[in-house]
Amino acid sequence: MASAKRGHKTASKRQLRVGEELRHIIAAVLTKDIIHDPDVAGASVTITEVKPSPDMRNATVYVTPLGGANEEAVIAGLNRTAGVIQAEMGRQLTMKFTPKLMFKKDDSFDYARHIDDLIRKNKHPDGAE
Repeated sequence: MASAKRGHKTASKRQLRVGEELRHIIAAVLTKDIIHDPDVAGASVTITEVKPSPDMRNATVYVTPLGGANEEAVIAGLNRTAGVIQAEMGRQLTMKFTPKLMFKKDDSFDYARHIDDLIRKNKHPDGAE
């Protein structure tokens, strides 16, 4: 679900390519038994998008915990363990720098649901189908 735009600036092809590679690596790291934070260990998390900064030194990782369970705690735990994830990620990357990770909630599903609700409401303003 990588989008070329999140925020105001359009991502370069390199940012999109690196972001997708990082997404796969981070997802694989999360399946390993190396994270011991109680809020993250055992949590099922979907990495929906990784957006590296233009200089590739930082990356924002958009996540959605399965079913939205303990969302804030899981994201806080991921941010606490970002160094462990980054270190493991660095072993698999061929980049000069391993980006510093910041995990955030992915609001795109909520936004899509909101738009869908607005369309349905507009289609049937009186509630009848």
